[in-house]
Amino acid sequence: MGATEFAKLPHIGESMKRKEDVRFLTGVGNYTDDIVQAHQKYAAFVRSPHAHAIVKKVDTAAASAMPGVARIFTGADIDGKMGGLPCGWLISNPDGSPMKEPPHPILAIKKVRYVGDHVAMVVADTLEQAKNAAEAVEVDYEVLGAVIDMRTASKGPALHDEAPDNHCYKWTLGDKAAVDAAFANAAHVSKLEITNNRLIPNAMEPRAVNASYNRGTDESVLYVSNQNPHVERLLMTAFVLQWPEHKVRVVAPDVGGGFGSKIFLYAEDVAATWAAKQLNCAIKWTAERSESFVSDAHGRDHITHAEMAMDKDGNFIAMRVHTDANLGAYLSTFSTAIPTILYATLLAGQYACPQIHVVVDSWFTNTTPVDAYRGAGRPEATYLLERLVSRCGWELGLSQAEIRRRNFITQFPYQTPVALQYDVGDYNACIDKAEKLADVAGFEARRKASEAKGLKRGIGYSSYIEACGLAPSNIAGALGARAGLFECGEVRVHPTGTVTVFTGSHSHGQGHETTFAQVVAGRLGIPVENVDVVHGDTGRVPFGMGTYGSRSISVGGAAIMKALDKIEAKAKKIAAHLMEASDTDIDFTGGEFVVKGTDKKIPFAQIALTAYVPHNYPLATLEPGLNETAFYDPTNFTYPAGTYICEVEIDPQTGVVRIDRFSAVDDFGTIINPMIVEGQV
Repeated sequence: MGATEFAKLPHIGESMKRKEDVRFLTGVGNYTDDIVQAHQKYAAFVRSPHAHAIVKKVDTAAASAMPGVARIFTGADIDGKMGGLPCGWLISNPDGSPMKEPPHPILAIKKVRYVGDHVAMVVADTLEQAKNAAEAVEVDYEVLGAVIDMRTASKGPALHDEAPDNHCYKWTLGDKAAVDAAFANAAHVSKLEITNNRLIPNAMEPRAVNASYNRGTDESVLYVSNQNPHVERLLMTAFVLQWPEHKVRVVAPDVGGGFGSKIFLYAEDVAATWAAKQLNCAIKWTAERSESFVSDAHGRDHITHAEMAMDKDGNFIAMRVHTDANLGAYLSTFSTAIPTILYATLLAGQYACPQIHVVVDSWFTNTTPVDAYRGAGRPEATYLLERLVSRCGWELGLSQAEIRRRNFITQFPYQTPVALQYDVGDYNACIDKAEKLADVAGFEARRKASEAKGLKRGIGYSSYIEACGLAPSNIAGALGARAGLFECGEVRVHPTGTVTVFTGSHSHGQGHETTFAQVVAGRLGIPVENVDVVHGDTGRVPFGMGTYGSRSISVGGAAIMKALDKIEAKAKKIAAHLMEASDTDIDFTGGEFVVKGTDKKIPFAQIALTAYVPHNYPLATLEPGLNETAFYDPTNFTYPAGTYICEVEIDPQTGVVRIDRFSAVDDFGTIINPMIVEGQV
């Protein structure tokens, strides 16, 4: 089904209230911390107060004797018994040598490397008992010098023996010789030094785990606040615990926000799952806010020098970028891909810059590990590029709109010099509409009015492009990905014509249960309330890759559509048999199967019942039932784009900034539920 046909389906483009909000707003959501299991105990972690130290001794004797304490686990308990937390993306240096990949134990072995590093896990009957015992654990530290600044990392104390200079990798993209030649002939060069500061996630729901073990079946179940439970299970079983994957079930129930911070396999997840098997009981841990501050993977933390070369007319001819990226103390699950594959490939932005060369140096420091957060690499690229483009306009005396329009890509498809190929786009249309919404024509009058009151008024532009969907798998694999990037969808039609959809995607606030139901209901011509969406359970859902990188509808939704293609094809054969026609003469529209050129028709529900009560059925050629599964691996990213304009008024006496107006224009293609999209924007 093409995009034009899809956009015309019932329910597509309808601002429908979210189905899931009924339970969320009435307090009956089911989050990990809501789950209570039989014989459940509680975990608390002893965390390092030092950024860098040798762990000389962990004395648990007094703490172990405290009321309710079941067991205290330390690094000595896991040393040699399991692997460390894996990194899911291999980055190679320009000479082809691999990045440095030191081990990341789930509990510190002989050394701690950041404030919050896991030293011990206490398991007790109550949360209060676990906390009290954790405070009673005595740790003898030999404090070492710490490295927290990337600019001095190469000269500081080494965090890992594997990286004596604290350098993880150097990565490059683009044609350096061509860029240097263009700069040599440039009429003007604009330069920029920026720090993209470290950010700390703060989801509405803190991270939480609840792990249990069944001796009778040798099965472990982990409830966890996570965005991709199948990947969590794969990494934990294959790379850390070396347990049979089919003996572990990971369930991510309702998840209260994530934006990347809940993609990763964390030490607490593994520790609780492993300890539950050792103690044969359920173990629950929920992070406190202060604990999340040091234990959740952070985002950003770049220092960048960038230059843009232009000809005499202000046309971009080349750009060069050098970024130092802080990875923190260890390599988190997708950390290495963020400042490389997901960042540098977006540095063309919306502009026809013929040559770009990027160098990224990444460093270990005694700070919390850094990974994907809110856009993961792409916002860093937009921030850098738009700051640089704005400076180009200032230095050349061109307006912010003019410097952008002069350099926008106008011919598609467009092959950028940093690997990506854009399929479609109309960037001039976005900026034109944004300027109209923002009333840029009236800005000068508003600026003069502000000056008359002793205030300053300014206007800023940002024209972004996103790469969503993270695909395809074969290209990602060639670039270092250690996992596939496909998605799975199963559509299960019940005998009465209602439908349950099982998706490998996951929702942590985006409204998937509504938008996916709209897609299925629109395609099958049935009420939206007749479609349920199930996600987040490796015991129920086929293997999928979860939600991140704005991939849910473009990849997960496409997999569901492919499953619906199979259902429609089979249903047409059933309908053709019932109406004594050829399946090539059957049309399916509005929930009915119609013989072309006649008034013969059968509703979808009757076909569903026939599939399960096959008294009159083409059994010689078709199996009963109406369930189908499909996997979808995209051939390219999708490239939404837009322009945002912000107008502010500033009091120079106090420094107070007031946003007077903010105008956003986005090109997202076909919108399934405008209300949800507008809310997210």
